[in-house]
Amino acid sequence: MKPFPEASTIGEGPRSRPRIPRILRPRLTWRYVVCTLIAVYIVYCFVFSRPLFAHPLPEYSGPYPVGAVDIEVPLTSPRVIDTARFKESKEKPFELETVLFTLYYPAAQNVASQKPKHHWIPKPVSVTAEGYAKFAHINNAVVNKLITKAVDKLVGNIEIPAHVDVPLADLAEAVILDPNIQENDTEVKKVIQIEKGGHPVIIFSHGMASSRTDYTHYAGELASRGYVVALLEHRDGSCPGSIVKKNGKQDKTKLTFAAPEVESASGRELTVDEFKRMQLDFREAEIEEVVRVLKLINEGHGEEVFRKNARGEGADFKNWKGRLNTDDMVVAGHSYGATGAMQALRGGPSPHRPFKGAIILDPGKQSGRLNDDIRVPVLVIHSNSWSSKSSVFYGRAHFDTVKDIVENNVLRNMPSWFATSLGTSHPSVTDAPLLEPLLLSWTTGARIDVYEGLRQYVHVSEDFLWFLATGEKRSLLKEKAEFPEYDEGSGFGVWKPGQGDNETEGGRWWDWRRYWQVHVSPN
Repeated sequence: MKPFPEASTIGEGPRSRPRIPRILRPRLTWRYVVCTLIAVYIVYCFVFSRPLFAHPLPEYSGPYPVGAVDIEVPLTSPRVIDTARFKESKEKPFELETVLFTLYYPAAQNVASQKPKHHWIPKPVSVTAEGYAKFAHINNAVVNKLITKAVDKLVGNIEIPAHVDVPLADLAEAVILDPNIQENDTEVKKVIQIEKGGHPVIIFSHGMASSRTDYTHYAGELASRGYVVALLEHRDGSCPGSIVKKNGKQDKTKLTFAAPEVESASGRELTVDEFKRMQLDFREAEIEEVVRVLKLINEGHGEEVFRKNARGEGADFKNWKGRLNTDDMVVAGHSYGATGAMQALRGGPSPHRPFKGAIILDPGKQSGRLNDDIRVPVLVIHSNSWSSKSSVFYGRAHFDTVKDIVENNVLRNMPSWFATSLGTSHPSVTDAPLLEPLLLSWTTGARIDVYEGLRQYVHVSEDFLWFLATGEKRSLLKEKAEFPEYDEGSGFGVWKPGQGDNETEGGRWWDWRRYWQVHVSPN
């Protein structure tokens, strides 16, 4: 039955309704639905201050909370690593005045931070954005503003989930308070090791067009498992943009720079190889300075480091005395950083570079020659894209060069491994896939779930760190080298009975074996 009309409308003719513009009329086509969803999502992001399209970084999965401290301290006296100069300003690009890094570490339970969390893109965003524009050779005032706004909207509000400037954990106390840790025999053994010798320390070197904030989740995952990780920020021209801070001095912005901008002290043009050698020497010096600062903290000079820290963090360093293992550190790096980490091993271990092992992720294909003067165990991991793409490297295949270096180290009785992480791509160990999983999968060809890919990197890294501490090989490190060459069409070996009948039950095959191909192993 139709409703009765209002009394005032009886006898009137039908009213003409206002016409709705055609563009606003609902049309349930797929284009209309997609555009509507995108519009709603953008409004949601603005209302709730969420970054457009980017996912927030997930919490860490280990048994301990994670703390983070930014450290920038001056050198005792500036070091001129090379006398090269900028062509325009005549300033020395390879003069080292301060060293900047972020420490990730297991934090005390139930301690609230009084400081805001670190942003994934350090403020001001314009410094990083201008660096990206310079990398892309589109650096000008208009483009810089556009890129700054885009970066700010995309990831400007992303925060790193670590708690800032909280006390270092007492792991023995954590074991006593947490029944779940008590039931984990492996974790209890690790805590006993740490109580005896101090927290293992890893110094991590970033890749080209990266910074100390590009690998925060890898570092945080290791920190949540009891390790202390120093993420360096290099000022060698490879970081998009970095602000140099010194107490009592004006901040100085240092953007990325390349070989054509630099000349020798006599005004001669530099070759690419010469420039890369200067960068790697500068990185090595920065790594040595991180070692120096960490040793100062461990020797009881934490209050002094805190006082000199231009970033204003590290109030608890006074309580870190004797709690780090600074005699046997590990150096690690990705891409250009992996090349730098390998260089830091030459002639070692030494007091300035006390590295007893190295984790090498996708060693660089265009970052200079790879050092083969190695006398400590190394774990070399190639992403799937790094192994699958054949590259000529100083007259031979890059894969073969890497393999020979690892094999020769094994022949020197230094247990070492070289493996490919299947389904991953070059950025898989960085934070980028966690922030933009669909975008990174489309652009890099990664096939593995982004969380699983990073999980595999973390687990094999921890297995290697456990081997360095105890000599025990577990999981992937127990396997033989079943793949002398990378095999595009095969998974890791063939499933065998007893390795896990199905995914629900789990087992070696489902947990890790299907994700790897091992090319070199001491087994």
